[in-house]
Amino acid sequence: MDLTTHIGDSLHTDYFQLREEFTPEQLEYLQRARDFVQGEVLPSINGYWERAEFPWPLVEKMGAAGLVGDGIAGYGCPDMDALSAGLIHMEINRGDGSLGTFLGVQAGLAMRSIAMLGSEEQKQRWLASMARVDKLGAFALTEPDHGSDSVGLETSARRDGDSYVINGSKKWIGNGSIADVVVVWARDVADSQVKGFLVEKGTPGYRARVIEGKGLLRAVWQAEIDMTEMRVPAENKLPRAESFRDCAAVLATTRATCAWAALGHAVAGYDAALAYAKRRTQFGKPLVSFQLIQDRLVKMLMKVTAMQLYCRRLADLALAGRVEPTLAGLAKAHNTSTARVVLAEARDLLGGNGILLDFHVVRHFADIEAIHTFEGTEAMQTLIVGRDITGVSAFA
Repeated sequence: MDLTTHIGDSLHTDYFQLREEFTPEQLEYLQRARDFVQGEVLPSINGYWERAEFPWPLVEKMGAAGLVGDGIAGYGCPDMDALSAGLIHMEINRGDGSLGTFLGVQAGLAMRSIAMLGSEEQKQRWLASMARVDKLGAFALTEPDHGSDSVGLETSARRDGDSYVINGSKKWIGNGSIADVVVVWARDVADSQVKGFLVEKGTPGYRARVIEGKGLLRAVWQAEIDMTEMRVPAENKLPRAESFRDCAAVLATTRATCAWAALGHAVAGYDAALAYAKRRTQFGKPLVSFQLIQDRLVKMLMKVTAMQLYCRRLADLALAGRVEPTLAGLAKAHNTSTARVVLAEARDLLGGNGILLDFHVVRHFADIEAIHTFEGTEAMQTLIVGRDITGVSAFA
């Protein structure tokens, strides 16, 4: 019996019947994303991940399927609400964390920066082609010496005639080596405020190299970037990006996305564990016939359903325009830490097979570590929420 067959196909996770409340449009997006994952992603992603190869055919098909847009209204983006966008992020990450990270960078960071902070001309120029994935985007905030404290970034921008001259370095920039447009965050020397700039491919002074040797998110390329006397036309400045607060507003939306992504990873682990336990025989009986296995599966389901309820409430608040940074931070911290527990349990339940890519779990087991870290670690989110509930800032 081939135990890899149907791994991840059970999808028995809607225990609280949340789908009954979905609109036909939301259900259609869920099914479309699920069909893409089942038909395109799962049959091929292990090879890309193992080779650390960027999955160009998959990202192109994702764009063609109308799954890239993150709920941005108009400008050629797919017409989807916040819940539909969350379901897409959940499903893509259920397929693979590298693809999920690509979607988060492309739509959640790069496109959303332009949609929230860009000019009408910038939106018209970039958003439709990025939604189709004809053009790739990146979001360059993190620096070699500024990760959690990105507010202290040192990349500088100075006005010189009709241009800004930018100098500095960035690190861990998804798509940074292949993007057609990079949203670069730099400190304006004129007023010391952090501002955003659109840097187009081929701009002199921009150099990027792919970070190698990663043990996770291997099928998406992050880059180290050096910018030396890089000239950017003044019209490429994002007009509504006038301080780090504006950058933080973009990040608040993507922290909610991280909660959905973590849910997708956890569902992948639970589904694989359930399917495996049904098919694996030990001591003459299927694993699911043992009390210990049922106990472990139920406790995994408890965690998955709690994560679902976090995400569903986030979507409701997003539709009402009420997702505060503290709420997004609480959901991100809860879901990423919970997903780590679920995936560790799934990997252990599969025994030795749990470390084989054929069973998918180990890929998610590795990739969840990245989601747990980026967009603000659990420690940073707890400090944000802690400040809100106590009124006291404990940041060093």
